[in-house]
Amino acid sequence: MPKNIVLTLTGRDKIGLVDHVTSLMVKRGGNVESSRMARLGGEFAMLMLVTVSDNEFANLDQDLQQLRGEGYQVTLLQTEDVAKKYAGWLPYEIEVTGADHEGIIHDISHHLATQGINIESMDTNSAPAPMSGTPLFTMKGVVLVPPALNFHEWSDALEEIGDTLNVSVKVGVVK
Repeated sequence: MPKNIVLTLTGRDKIGLVDHVTSLMVKRGGNVESSRMARLGGEFAMLMLVTVSDNEFANLDQDLQQLRGEGYQVTLLQTEDVAKKYAGWLPYEIEVTGADHEGIIHDISHHLATQGINIESMDTNSAPAPMSGTPLFTMKGVVLVPPALNFHEWSDALEEIGDTLNVSVKVGVVK
């Protein structure tokens, strides 16, 4: 019986790291179902959803010991079936843009949490504006909203929070 596992790895960036980790998956008959990887401040972060057979799970964990010995933080976590938990919930895209400053992620995520809205994915970035060099913040995410919540109430309130933060907030249906 296959297991779905979330693998996380963080540590110093090095050429060939993704090749090494994925070769361990292939060696154990595993498959990377989805992943996100990024270099953040000189460190590398890897997040993968991996399917591997019950028989190979312990062997995969053992294979990853070498990376732990090299100073990488590696975790394996078996997933639960969340499809049933969020059945009937509605997906929406959220995009936030504006001048970067402290608290944007917190204020947006706090509002979502207090409404009972689940964050499915969120990517954020800060980069210098082309002409002025002012740090510009961007956030793109997908959320799952309970069907009983009124769209206009939670999304209008989110846009008001954006106004107080001096950022643009757009909410739309996932395409």
